[in-house]
Amino acid sequence: MSPHTTSTPRFLDAVRPGRTHWLELPPHRTSVRAARHATRARLAAWQVPDEVCDSAVLLVSELVTNAVLHTLSERVLCGVQLMPDERFRLEVHDGDLTGRGIPDCCPGLDDEGGRGLLLVREIADSWGITRSALTGGNAVWASLATVL
Repeated sequence: MSPHTTSTPRFLDAVRPGRTHWLELPPHRTSVRAARHATRARLAAWQVPDEVCDSAVLLVSELVTNAVLHTLSERVLCGVQLMPDERFRLEVHDGDLTGRGIPDCCPGLDDEGGRGLLLVREIADSWGITRSALTGGNAVWASLATVL
């Protein structure tokens, strides 16, 4: 097993063998790249169009970056699930047990960061934040249609 996989794949809503993929990542900046590559590979295997795949990779990049940079996690779980209604769902679970959740950010015009969730809001068809049943931290999810 590679350091970026987990032997217990579970999604918040359901387990769908062959239609889910999970990575267990260390809380390092290099994990963002691993999550992007794994998401792109999984969606390509499911024959998701390139434009949709690009959006999903951007979403995963932003969500994993937030988990790595802004939480006190020992691990980050990153998952993708192909849904039966021509949609897929991305989830990123951190291990931040502080209970503070994800702060709402209003970056200034000159700020270099702070726009990750703004991108998620614009790109995803739907998204949300809840407490993770898997890590006890935050679970941030986003869904997209598999077709344009």
